[in-house]
Amino acid sequence: MDSSAEQRMFWDNDALNWDPSEAVETDETAPMLGFLAELAGDGPALEFGIGTGRIAVPLCRRGIAVAGIDVSPGMIDVLHATVPATELPATVGSMARADAPARDYQLVYIIANAISCLAYQDEQIACFQNAARHLRPGGYLVVSLWVPQLRELPLGQTLVAGNVTDTSWIIDSYDVVSQHVVSHHFKLEDGHVTGTGRGTQHRYMWPAEMDVMAKMAGLQPVDRFAGWDRAPFTAESKISVSVWRKDA
Repeated sequence: MDSSAEQRMFWDNDALNWDPSEAVETDETAPMLGFLAELAGDGPALEFGIGTGRIAVPLCRRGIAVAGIDVSPGMIDVLHATVPATELPATVGSMARADAPARDYQLVYIIANAISCLAYQDEQIACFQNAARHLRPGGYLVVSLWVPQLRELPLGQTLVAGNVTDTSWIIDSYDVVSQHVVSHHFKLEDGHVTGTGRGTQHRYMWPAEMDVMAKMAGLQPVDRFAGWDRAPFTAESKISVSVWRKDA
């Protein structure tokens, strides 16, 4: 099963909304960058789902050699409008099977729920195996992913409010049999809906399920946090930041 064609179409279209100048370190991204830089050490690092380089570019500017894989040529075009391919190489392809420009990476990282864009379990298993294939012995894999909010679903209900503000709503629609979720986006002005959109389909995973996939790929658990600030992961956590290490 392969969801890359659907994902490529969506993200190529979304690339039109990105400005290359947005790939800079901010107060919001600094904790993530510090977390990744510590694990990368002297590098190199590889981002699966590198997109427009929102994180890869400032990580590169911290002095770490970074490369990437992304399913969207459009996203990579935006990336290379900021940093040339000679400085930050990126491969077009699915993170489940594409080859990066090199091997022997100290860090592979997948952030911002990107791994859930692989819509089938087999793809997600293959993604862990592909990450392990690119890591040097003793290297790290980091995945950040939201925790499914099924506890908020009363019996028979399929919708959960995601991010709700005065100007936007995100409503998540769950299919608990297939483990798929679709985020529906609404824009508001003066309390009225002025626009709607449909996000890509995701396949959500539980932290324990990721641990099994990591074990299948020869990766051992190191840490799991509730955020980039290393807050403890608990039953109430809404996101997970997980770290595994490749067997030496």
